[in-house]
Amino acid sequence: MSPGKAAQKGGRVRFHGRILILCEDPGLLRAQLDGRDLDLGECLPLRDQISTDEITPALICYHYDEKLGDFPYTGLRCGTEYPVGEGAVRAGGFAVSVSGKRRGKGSSREASPYAEWCAGIRLVIAESFERIYRQNCQNLGLLTSTDFGLIPRIRAGEAIPMESFTEGLDPVAREIVERGGLFPFSQARLKGEIAFPPSRRGIKPMTLGEKILARHAVPGPPSGPAGLDSVAPGEGLFLRADWRFSHEYVTPMAASFLARAMGPEARVIHPERVLAFRDHLTFLDQSMGPEARRRGLLEAARALPLVQEAFCARQGIHLHGELPRGGSEGICHALITERYARPGEVVVGTDSHTPHAGALGCLAFGVGTTDIACAWITGDVRVTVPPTLRILLRGRLARGVAAKDLALHLLRLPFIREGGALGHILEFQGDALALLDTDERATLTNMAAEIGAFTGIVAPDEETLRFLRDRRGEDVRLEPWMRADDGAAYAGTLEVDCGGLEPMVARPGDPGNGMPLGDLQELVPVHIAYLGSCTGGKREDLRRAFEVVSPAARAGRRIPEGVRFFVQCGSEAVRVHAEQEGWLAAFEAVGATLLGSSCGACINAGPGVSERPDQVTISAINRNFPGRSGPGLVWLASPATVAASALAGRICAPPSEEER
Repeated sequence: MSPGKAAQKGGRVRFHGRILILCEDPGLLRAQLDGRDLDLGECLPLRDQISTDEITPALICYHYDEKLGDFPYTGLRCGTEYPVGEGAVRAGGFAVSVSGKRRGKGSSREASPYAEWCAGIRLVIAESFERIYRQNCQNLGLLTSTDFGLIPRIRAGEAIPMESFTEGLDPVAREIVERGGLFPFSQARLKGEIAFPPSRRGIKPMTLGEKILARHAVPGPPSGPAGLDSVAPGEGLFLRADWRFSHEYVTPMAASFLARAMGPEARVIHPERVLAFRDHLTFLDQSMGPEARRRGLLEAARALPLVQEAFCARQGIHLHGELPRGGSEGICHALITERYARPGEVVVGTDSHTPHAGALGCLAFGVGTTDIACAWITGDVRVTVPPTLRILLRGRLARGVAAKDLALHLLRLPFIREGGALGHILEFQGDALALLDTDERATLTNMAAEIGAFTGIVAPDEETLRFLRDRRGEDVRLEPWMRADDGAAYAGTLEVDCGGLEPMVARPGDPGNGMPLGDLQELVPVHIAYLGSCTGGKREDLRRAFEVVSPAARAGRRIPEGVRFFVQCGSEAVRVHAEQEGWLAAFEAVGATLLGSSCGACINAGPGVSERPDQVTISAINRNFPGRSGPGLVWLASPATVAASALAGRICAPPSEEER
């Protein structure tokens, strides 16, 4: 804790520092940074929907120590401006940060609240929080609240009761907050000093997600048996994880946190169930600009995989690394789904898009740095049992309409945009779902992250078995329990008429800025078309894009001058399949640049990123927050729409079968 920022005594906390109100007006934000204290009423409207990309832009996360304290909010866009400069928050002497709805959406990077903590922030107040961000704050000892009435009390110098920050939390979360973070809590738990007797309510009807939670719940110490008769929303639990994984962005920070808290000799439990991936930064040197290089960020990034490799070797963890031909074995979500996850399992990973594997009927969700570091030594992870929202998909998607279009439709719904699904398990059901293959289902569960959900899940069926046989040669047996019970209680049901949907795009700035492509009135020229990422680099994604490109390739057409088209598979297995099917040859024939498997441009770390603010990108990635994929304007779309737009040189819908 930084001296003078906050002091806890007798169950009360006194904050010694200023209050920074993150608002829409860049001038008012600059005034606060320059030393002027403003009342809440002067700063309205507040900035809503602040993403972790805005709190700590991707390039900044190559640091994983106290240096991060120089960078909180440097990516925050207010209007058209970025008013927060390097070091400004730390220099301003702030102890409290205030904002509006859905704070911390997007990436699960714990670097964001850690940067705030390192800059001196000890309390974050917001109208609502994304689940992972708030849990990361709790794990670090950074207090959170939705009570704006605390602002005048803090300014008056009042010592605030700790209950103000634990009200409404389950007993596990409350104990973590009161102990100052997850590591102090875990140390006490491993010593047997903490026990939370589970509620004994007997067997009751449960959703699929609740069933998996109940079967994996650890009611006693980490080494004890798992399993409860039932669980209920709001209950605090620890879950035994079947798979725990991290990538090179997070492994070094988690390893340093672990060594600092538990000592350099701390050992990972069951390392054979732990995986590591080098998938985010393998093409970074091809996209990082001179200014970032001058600031030493390339050297910082190059150090991350070295630290990861040493940690994995020391702990006996399997590392999926780079390939000699360039790129990686695959993006973590792709490989987890292709090679590891099975129906009914629990998968936790240090990426918000971990729900990707929920397409196989497992409970897969993202966690932060401290969560994974503690899970390494306990084998389990803490969860507050989420409510479940049923998404009922009626009818069938029309030809040319993909799961990505459906996801962008969901994201534009007022219920979703206003946070109606925050922290929920999304259980996808309905007759339309039966017609989607596993790759398409994975797009839906993957983008549960953009919805702000805990995870997305699809009950396993014959399609699941087909996928596992096709991709792994495995014959997996579905068990009768692997479906929701009749009479299970849902928080609500969201029905979608899939037959009425058409190709979608999302305007720059937020994945929730969706609109039917047919409603786009203006002509939007395209400078970059990017087909790739965990969301857009699967077999089915490339197949649909190939169907658009193939007629042009046969006719000798190429993408227009001034347009760059990048194709990047989600895994090496997908690349090999696409090569065998002739898809890659067709992409090359129209002028596309083929890249090795990697996250790449999706995380602002490879070819396909923009270089100037005026450039327009049409992209198959999952999020388009400011700065996410370069300084330009990123439109989201399905793989087929990306391919069609690349060929046309402007944003347009894929042609119908008759038009091809």
